[in-house]
Amino acid sequence: MVASLDGMIAKNDNSVSWFETTDFYEKGIILTEQDTKAFLETIDCYVMGSRTYEHALELSKSYGWPYGDKPTIVLTHRDLPAGRPNIEMYSGDLAQLVNERLKPVYQNVWLAGGASLATDFIRLKLADEIRLSIIPIVLGDGKSFFEQAGQEQALHLKNVTAYKNGMVELHYEIKKHSDK
Repeated sequence: MVASLDGMIAKNDNSVSWFETTDFYEKGIILTEQDTKAFLETIDCYVMGSRTYEHALELSKSYGWPYGDKPTIVLTHRDLPAGRPNIEMYSGDLAQLVNERLKPVYQNVWLAGGASLATDFIRLKLADEIRLSIIPIVLGDGKSFFEQAGQEQALHLKNVTAYKNGMVELHYEIKKHSDK
């Protein structure tokens, strides 16, 4: 997930133009296209909410489909166009989806966008990690990533990466029980 420093993932009008930053952090590393490509190659399957899917479809008209040919499962109760052979609509139980369909087949499933989707997976203990990229901006208002989490969740910091553009990536493992 990408968020502002104050935890917003989008403005109230769903715009994310603030993702582009002109900040410069001298000690940061440069995120190269090769780095991004290598990371994306580790993903076996995408799961996304319907609003993220619709937004990605709209953007794909100008920029192409960013998820390639990887299997993509869209969680929705609506009748949406699949548009590509690797896209499947799903409206059933999330635990059943993860435990019976995803875990036996895929090593690295990526939740693509949507605070509601991410929060549901965290709350149901179906997520293993959280990667949160903080953009150097305070929006003051918007859609919060953790607004509806509904419970305390212990995390273990796995890694922190600071980039030249001022973005910081926090990589957490979700602790499965309360012991240290």
